[in-house]
Amino acid sequence: MDDDRPDVLLTGLLFYDLVLTGLGRPPAPGEEIWTRGMGCGPGGIANLAVAASRFGLRTSPATVFGDDFYGEHCRDLLSDQEHVDLSLSRTADGWPTPVTVSVACGHDRALLTHGQQPPYTQDVLMGGPPDARTALVHLEAEPREWLAKAAANGTRTYADVGWDPTQEWPTALLEQLALCHAFPPNETEAMAYTRTDSAMAALGTLSELVPVAVVTRGGDGALAVDQITGEYAEVPALDTEVLDATGAGDVFGASFLAASLGGWPLAERAVLDGGSGTGQLTP
Repeated sequence: MDDDRPDVLLTGLLFYDLVLTGLGRPPAPGEEIWTRGMGCGPGGIANLAVAASRFGLRTSPATVFGDDFYGEHCRDLLSDQEHVDLSLSRTADGWPTPVTVSVACGHDRALLTHGQQPPYTQDVLMGGPPDARTALVHLEAEPREWLAKAAANGTRTYADVGWDPTQEWPTALLEQLALCHAFPPNETEAMAYTRTDSAMAALGTLSELVPVAVVTRGGDGALAVDQITGEYAEVPALDTEVLDATGAGDVFGASFLAASLGGWPLAERAVLDGGSGTGQLTP
């Protein structure tokens, strides 16, 4: 590193995650099932922040913590244990930190979340974004003003999307890719947003909208194209035991960004965690 800029800016909602693993099958209504494993800690945007920090990147998320036990615990863990810079984040009085219960079953997981809309928008949190090498951001239907400001500063944005609970998958969201450098959705999201019927067709459409496009396919690996270097890659997933898919796509996004900053070939960038995104988190 030859400067003191943050390596990664992040914005998005933070959750306190309670993760249950080792579930043989989903419970039926009225039934109680005991699981073999459990974990808890910061989730949501914190997945990206922790992964990026553990790759040795200077990481600065702009998010909101509630003034409750969950918020305090997440803030302390991120700052003291994971060495994440929280100077862009705020604690909101009287606002409950969102809580998610993730139930891992097979190669995927189901999520139950309780929460409220945060009292600060991403644009308010970020303000005039600091000069940074890259940004990791979840795109939402409403465009964020700070993305254009960051792009004008020379920041390269690595964008992702989450599950659309309305299942409308608005194509207008892809217009924001004009401000982005890379986009690695999973194949379900990629096909839904591009209105295509295969991961390859989705990749072709996305490659016309963003310089670096990746479509992750869980246990089937990943497809990727880099218009800047002229590289194309179709890589298999690593042969690993799946313990929990929670945050798998976030881990892939952070690892892809870190490898890109390191100048790795596209095929090596896309295989770092087995092409996760729909459900392959390396133990």
